[in-house]
Amino acid sequence: MYNDNPTLEGIRQIDEQRQGEVYFQQMPEEQATGAARHFYIESYGCQMNFSDSEIVASILAKAGFRPTRQLAQADLILINTCSIREKAEETVRKRLRLFDRIKQQRPGTLVGVLGCMAERLKAKLLEEEKLVDLVVGPDAYRDLPKLVATAEEGGKGVNVFLSREETYADISPMRLDSNGVTAFISIMRGCDNMCSFCVVPFTRGRERSRDPFTIVAEATELFERGYRDVTLLGQNVDSYKWQHPETGQWVNFAQLLEMVAQIHPDLRVRFSTSHPKDITDEVLYTMARYENICKYIHLPVQSGNSRILKLMNRTYDREWYMERVEAIRRILPECAISTDVIAGFCTETEEAHRDTLSLMEWANFSMAYMFYYSERPGTLAARKLKDNVPLEVKKRRLQEIIELQTRKSLEHNLADVGKVFKVLIEGNSRRSDQHFKGRNSQNKMLVFPKEEGLNPGDYVWVQVDEATSATLLGHIVDAPQEEMHK
Repeated sequence: MYNDNPTLEGIRQIDEQRQGEVYFQQMPEEQATGAARHFYIESYGCQMNFSDSEIVASILAKAGFRPTRQLAQADLILINTCSIREKAEETVRKRLRLFDRIKQQRPGTLVGVLGCMAERLKAKLLEEEKLVDLVVGPDAYRDLPKLVATAEEGGKGVNVFLSREETYADISPMRLDSNGVTAFISIMRGCDNMCSFCVVPFTRGRERSRDPFTIVAEATELFERGYRDVTLLGQNVDSYKWQHPETGQWVNFAQLLEMVAQIHPDLRVRFSTSHPKDITDEVLYTMARYENICKYIHLPVQSGNSRILKLMNRTYDREWYMERVEAIRRILPECAISTDVIAGFCTETEEAHRDTLSLMEWANFSMAYMFYYSERPGTLAARKLKDNVPLEVKKRRLQEIIELQTRKSLEHNLADVGKVFKVLIEGNSRRSDQHFKGRNSQNKMLVFPKEEGLNPGDYVWVQVDEATSATLLGHIVDAPQEEMHK
């Protein structure tokens, strides 16, 4: 548990007490120099939040702030928040209470909330709980320097305006806590889907796509700096759609994928997240044409029951989802598919729950993000549906989903034993500096002994010797004959 009365000297120890579901992100290490002001940032939730934090870091750096890993050194403490699930909000509140105690010990320190919670809970955080000095929504990060100045003068720095145009296309993100090999690139912002359980359309605004030429330029610059794996991010990448202001020509997601893949064969391209109603055969055939577009698709299903899917306003049914999975298997036989699953949505019966289990069994997902339903204020479900599945039932159903997926993930990975994969080295294994870790095209993590002369960013061929439900274990081998003759 977090210490209720921390000293500044104990802050680093407190920060090491992380909960497994919380994603933590810090800036690269910097040393204090002179009177420079320093900022510290944590990110929670989805990859988009991590990408946004890199935009924030760039904006603050241009305003004269320097990054720090040390909470005790920070003049400005920022937390980039998530409202998708109740537990994420609870974790953020714990952190804010800690930051408030730091402020009491270091007068003049400012605390700010960014992202989805900022928009949704601005009044509560500022006026009722008085935990923060800044509240900045996802489309207002350019205003941060001005808002900080307002807070320094004793005012409240608030901007949660949702834009129909902002994409931050002209800002070069400062890569945070980077391994120098993998990076995120935001290709669009907001969401036009109104899934009844989701707060994103209300916290991130309407969907708008970024200029593809700025995306290609960012990916090219990353490759020239040594990065070898980029993930194109959007709430629904398959609905990416940009129109040239002069020619009127449209660019869709399949075309954007191809543009990025053509930068260099050694630049791997990934993307997230796909929506089952929008992913097209054109995207799948584009993936098939390019070896460096990774054969992995995250395709959230949420439920395997058509009635529940309709209540969720997912705009597809069980049969549609299964057809899309069949198309992926037909066009991309080696593609791994992962998913999201929600247990215990409003009015879910045991029969509907069994439909979800049966679809998971059939689809053979390589991995899944699994949660029980928690009602989010302001959503369509909160306004129109009754959250009538008891918590103990939700938890039991979730446990059954987890147990099934753990078994399927293990089966999926055991099927790879003996196979040889091209792996991009990302760095040292978490458990041993004598082993590298890296992912294959199917987004599976492999761990293997180091060999002399290899470094992060290099490609190697790894034969799988063992497997767990989460990791493949193997050793480096020579490239297959067919690869050597390419």
